[in-house]
Amino acid sequence: MGKRSDFERLPRDLYETPLSAAQPLFPHLSPGLRFIEPFAGAGALVDILEAQGLVCVGASDIEPLRPGILQLDYHDLDLGRWADADCFISNCPWKREILHDVIIELSDQLPTWLLFDADWMHTGQARPFMPRLKRIVSVGRVKWMPGTKHVGMDNAAWYLFGRPDSMTIPAPPLFFPRT
Repeated sequence: MGKRSDFERLPRDLYETPLSAAQPLFPHLSPGLRFIEPFAGAGALVDILEAQGLVCVGASDIEPLRPGILQLDYHDLDLGRWADADCFISNCPWKREILHDVIIELSDQLPTWLLFDADWMHTGQARPFMPRLKRIVSVGRVKWMPGTKHVGMDNAAWYLFGRPDSMTIPAPPLFFPRT
């Protein structure tokens, strides 16, 4: 799935988020946080986050892979339906023509955590999005294909985006008790 790989990409960049990729984000999320997952696929990330005490108030995908996930394009999200959401959290497609639009469209509505390649922040294409970038959480290399022995060739990171006019996102408490 990386830029140095000759493996054919999965259709729609449908790589389910493994627990190892989500774990670095946990210290930055408060228990009870209410989130929307707009690229839910089969719901792997939703399940992982709910197991940590977060509350999914909406999950959608253009081709949902399990019941309970709405068939909906991220362009058509209606926050009136999920007015109590605190943020978006997603492992969205990494293709730049989609990713860059997702950054703008979602972060104009709510703070938005997105998982994608860590190198992105070091490229010229990232420059227009820097006023929206609030935090970066390094993940490292991810084993995207269950049952294989190799990890991906690219490092990943969680990026928190917000509206460009929002100055800061409050830091989370340093300690979260496990329930």
